[in-house]
Amino acid sequence: MFQGRVALVTGGTRGIGAAITEMLAGSGAAVAAGYNRGKESAEKFAQHMSGKGATVTIHQGRVDDPADCSRVAKEVLDRFGRVDYLVNNAGITVDKTVRKMTVDDWRQVLDVNLSGAFQMTKSVLEHMIERGSGRIVNISSVIGETGNVGQANYAASKAGLFGFTKSLALEMAQRGITVNCVAPGFIETEMVAAIPEAALAKVVEKIPQRRLGRPDEVARVVRFLLEDDSSYITGAVYSINGGLDM
Repeated sequence: MFQGRVALVTGGTRGIGAAITEMLAGSGAAVAAGYNRGKESAEKFAQHMSGKGATVTIHQGRVDDPADCSRVAKEVLDRFGRVDYLVNNAGITVDKTVRKMTVDDWRQVLDVNLSGAFQMTKSVLEHMIERGSGRIVNISSVIGETGNVGQANYAASKAGLFGFTKSLALEMAQRGITVNCVAPGFIETEMVAAIPEAALAKVVEKIPQRRLGRPDEVARVVRFLLEDDSSYITGAVYSINGGLDM
């Protein structure tokens, strides 16, 4: 189903993004994985995927820079001639309570997590419209639904993706392009591993399934939303959080 298709996954060399890249590439798609920092680890990831017979290219760029988004999109189109799928996964955290949060702390997270999705989408949208087909999946978070102490900027950015997803889905509904959102809970990634052990234990206690999620569990839902047979699903939000928020 994915043979001959091309996916662009931002933040696609680490954590959930890497799992998405690996699953799509393993299903036959060519995947262009974006990254900002960590060139050496990104190159190792690409080599690892190449060793498995997958087609994965890596593209350095900042999603909070419109020029970088346009350049990366052009690199992918020049290399593969098409972009069938866009997964807006890139995200950062700068955690502080609102009283301690600076304007720069706020802007930095909103610029990457929310504006980055807008700018990357803008970079491929006309191409998808011209082809009359496309799939866009935005990776949000359970925190966008529940909020969290010290994460007002992150929660706002991830909640913003819900509105962005639904609005774009309405605009693209008659153009063969679906737009959906996936909201993971606490997943076994470097970002979650940075949470102090005692605090993480309290989080797990609140999860009805009493465990963290796995990146591949998120990637499976993303792959499902990209399939041809999922063409009647648009403007939807899929929660993957072990029952943390129902």
